[in-house]
Amino acid sequence: MLLELTLLGAGAGYWWQRNQRRQPAGSAAPLDAQQPLNIRRLWQDIRSATQFADKDQLLMDIDPEFRQSREQARRAGRRQTHLSLGALGITGLAVFWPVFFPLGVVAILYLSRENYRLIWRDFKRGHYLSFYLVSSMMSLGMIATSHLILSAINGLVFGFLARITNQLEDTAQSRLIDIFSRYPEQVWVVRDGIEIQVDFHTLRAGDQMIVNAGEVIPVDGHVTGGIGQVDQHTLTGESQPVDKESGDEVFASTLLLTGRLEVEVVTAGDRTVATRLTRALSQTRHYKDAMILRGRKTGDRFIPVKLGLAGLALPMLGANAAMAVMWANLGNGLGTMGSMTVMVYLQLLARQHILVKDGRVFESLRKIDTLVFDKTGTLTQEQPSIGQLHVLNDFTEQEVLRLAAAAEYRQPHPIARAIVAHARTRNIDLPTLEEASYEVGFGIKVILKGRTIRVGSARFLQHENMTFPAAVAAIQRRAEADSHSLVYVGVDDQLAGILEMQPTLRPEARHIVRVLQQRGLDIYIISGDHEAPTRRLAEQLGIKHYFAETLPENKADLVQQLRDEGRFVGFVGDGINDAIALKTAQVSFSLKGASSVATNTAQIIFMDGTLQHVLPLFELVDEFEATMRRAMLLGFTPGMLTVAGVFFWHFGVLASLFVLYLNVCLDLGNTIWPMLKQQRARPTPEDDSCSVPAGYQRK
Repeated sequence: MLLELTLLGAGAGYWWQRNQRRQPAGSAAPLDAQQPLNIRRLWQDIRSATQFADKDQLLMDIDPEFRQSREQARRAGRRQTHLSLGALGITGLAVFWPVFFPLGVVAILYLSRENYRLIWRDFKRGHYLSFYLVSSMMSLGMIATSHLILSAINGLVFGFLARITNQLEDTAQSRLIDIFSRYPEQVWVVRDGIEIQVDFHTLRAGDQMIVNAGEVIPVDGHVTGGIGQVDQHTLTGESQPVDKESGDEVFASTLLLTGRLEVEVVTAGDRTVATRLTRALSQTRHYKDAMILRGRKTGDRFIPVKLGLAGLALPMLGANAAMAVMWANLGNGLGTMGSMTVMVYLQLLARQHILVKDGRVFESLRKIDTLVFDKTGTLTQEQPSIGQLHVLNDFTEQEVLRLAAAAEYRQPHPIARAIVAHARTRNIDLPTLEEASYEVGFGIKVILKGRTIRVGSARFLQHENMTFPAAVAAIQRRAEADSHSLVYVGVDDQLAGILEMQPTLRPEARHIVRVLQQRGLDIYIISGDHEAPTRRLAEQLGIKHYFAETLPENKADLVQQLRDEGRFVGFVGDGINDAIALKTAQVSFSLKGASSVATNTAQIIFMDGTLQHVLPLFELVDEFEATMRRAMLLGFTPGMLTVAGVFFWHFGVLASLFVLYLNVCLDLGNTIWPMLKQQRARPTPEDDSCSVPAGYQRK
């Protein structure tokens, strides 16, 4: 199959280059014809597509453990190739020495193993009559008539195609995050005033445990001592760390960034919020489980038609005519060519930094009429921006921003980066710090020209015995209503100012929403924020529909509600609290850098961590549809001509085979044409890793 594809590509390339040389002088060549065809690169593209090399590379980028499983699969593939060649050799021996006949039969059955695996999967779905079942029956028929070599070749070729189809229709559940694998085997607890180390699984409600900076909190509980900052993004989707002190609630699977907490255990093990979400996720039925690639399904529907026509030709025209009808391509090649077309487009998308895990997603993407965005982390960026800057006690905005940026200059967290970036936009020079004291949990204290600068949360400054003017309460109420966070700046014993941090809209969001709406999609926003800021964001983006103040457990219910209305829903999310909604939607999207649960659950991952490839994705789906429509036309027209030839002009097997192989060449040409278009669009032959399909902008 690879050889046929390459020869066909070489012929197309020769014809193209010859045609270009004949072009009249002075005539303008098409823009996408400027790059000559490179046969060697085409061969490499075909190999990469059949081996899913680009797709697997993207998977390794988000899941380092996948590299090991891929290597194991490669070793197993090489071993299977050697065994297949050995089986083919045994079949050859059986042709000349009948004593090897039983071994030859076993070898052929081994070569067809992927075929049988796919047939069994179809049976479990209730899909009983398939192209692979018919090809297996023909193979067994050839064994019965002692055509062992033909049967072995049939098993080898169709086994290869079945293996590709199995990979495209991989129904194995996405590897969800294993909550317990992140927990330590041993934890520290306080008993009788002494810290001792115990086994994690022995924790019980009421135990007092110690969590230090950099450790994952392994239980749901209440803080009874200490202060710290906790990253809850994987559980709640919040982009900013949350301050925790005595009386606050903490959740399993969240990360203590700074400080030290003493936590009273409320629930542990399989009763924590994170584990309950994961259990619910594993029990949620995924839409793709009921799907089969469209080309294969369409081709299989016409198998009874072909069998009926062959049965009609047998008594009327004889066995030769019946066999000629059986060789006619009445859509039976659609499964193979459909799988290969999906394979090609998976590669094109991978080179656009779009990871599509399941080939059947192509069948779903074209049906989407409603796209739902989770607000935090998808429409907005992780790093916030400074909205308002409130100054107090006769300080100026420039001075407050300069002091805050100087204190936060070397801090890596998103809020610090936002403060420094805002200072740079105002061309503020940052002074050199004399001393820095990084307070655990809530803020930072530095010495600058004899003055003590404190930057952090309200709790931090209150712990430092700083009093707030009465005006601060009104600022806090407005910020809470708008779901904005506040960063306080103190100078010596005075509150100098308050930085109001607001979510940063992704720069590409407006354009993407507008174009998607032009395509006829209804856009929704789901947010846990208050109604007012969610409404303002929707108005900014021109989105009419939104759900505000949505609890994490209700997101999936809202997606299901849209489905119950008859909509075909896509969902874009990035947190563990989005995971059930991702599985409830017919198509699920996430971004690289999101929580492990989101990237493991989603079918499509944007590997650059932005939404800028949403539009190229839908444009490539349009191209895929055009390619499949041509495949449908090629899949039936020559076959119908063959059947007509058998009944009206007495075509025999030879004529039927000639039309079939001509049909195969046309099918292969249609399949690899997207690769040829992409190759001509590349700027240089060496630039494979950065290439993009014709017509798309390079990012």
